[in-house]
Amino acid sequence: MKSFRTILTVLCGAIAGAVVALIISHGSTTKTVTDDIVSQASSSIPTSLSRTDGMSINQIYRMDSPGVVDIDVTATSSSSNSFGFFGAPQQTTEDEGAGVVLNNQGDIITDEHVIAGATSVTVHFWNGVSAKAKVLGSDSSSDVGVIKVNVPSSELHPIPYADSSKAAVGDPVVAIGSPFGLPETVTSGIVSAVGRSITAPNNYTIPGAIQTDAAINPGNSGGPLLDAAGAWLGLNDQIQTSSGDSAGVGFATPANTDLQVADEIIAGKSVQHAYVGVCLVDASGGGAEIATSGEDCASGPVVAGSPGAKAGLKPGDTITAVNGKSIANSDAFISVISTYKPGDTVTLTLRPPGSKTTKQVKVTLGNRPPTAPTSG
Repeated sequence: MKSFRTILTVLCGAIAGAVVALIISHGSTTKTVTDDIVSQASSSIPTSLSRTDGMSINQIYRMDSPGVVDIDVTATSSSSNSFGFFGAPQQTTEDEGAGVVLNNQGDIITDEHVIAGATSVTVHFWNGVSAKAKVLGSDSSSDVGVIKVNVPSSELHPIPYADSSKAAVGDPVVAIGSPFGLPETVTSGIVSAVGRSITAPNNYTIPGAIQTDAAINPGNSGGPLLDAAGAWLGLNDQIQTSSGDSAGVGFATPANTDLQVADEIIAGKSVQHAYVGVCLVDASGGGAEIATSGEDCASGPVVAGSPGAKAGLKPGDTITAVNGKSIANSDAFISVISTYKPGDTVTLTLRPPGSKTTKQVKVTLGNRPPTAPTSG
């Protein structure tokens, strides 16, 4: 299977005992990045294909397909079955995904899992031109990666992006990618839901994902989910399925987060994410409750030495607000915390277990460890 990595999970409350596959296909940007991408994209698109609201699928395809690339990746990893005298044998794998041209400097954004462990990356453009690409960097917590190609600017057709926070249920969308090795494939649908949470490659939660019924399959990873004006709302990332193929439930990471991460990677910065270090469940009366047992919490309800532990957070505490902003559930808490930076101090409103009154606790946020020790 190309490009999508399979994660097995049980969907509680749906079909009892059923195992469903979540297949990975998975801040606000600065004004500088916004202006740069939009202005470069506008200058690279022929006047005859300039953007208008409510375009047809054919118009969106003709305008944006030059800015969507097919990505072939060769990766090498150590095999778990080792019988050699000189260490574990190397296993070579080949993957395929898609990507979006960001600017005229050759920067291309894709999903992190598409290029993970890559030893060789080749980009194929819509007109048959191919070029080797360099991996600039990636971030497993948001499933975003950036690669760079050295080609004439005439080959680069940046696609403008849309404010993903404004996506609304029922909005028409178009996906372009390389499902099953078929580049430049177009599918369409609507925004089925917004504000979804999906799991990143390192097991942290990616908030703000956009759900769509547009068909996306293995090979669509990293390709754009486009709105009716031809701007991309996010990168196609995961599908929920029991068969391995599209069942009409797909997820795209939000463009606002994608571009913020890409901007930091292109600038050569280390991508950081705010971290509390607690394992959360939805509280029955609203809010995010710190788990009371170690079940499903790899490092316990409150990770030892974490910012949450240092602030005195306890199992059973229910977080009802962050800096005065009400929290409806655990996903909402993760989404709000993601808007802050490591080192920021936030005030949490807590309701201790068995108490009807709340108290306020200050927490200085840390930087996420590479792999999630808990779900919080």
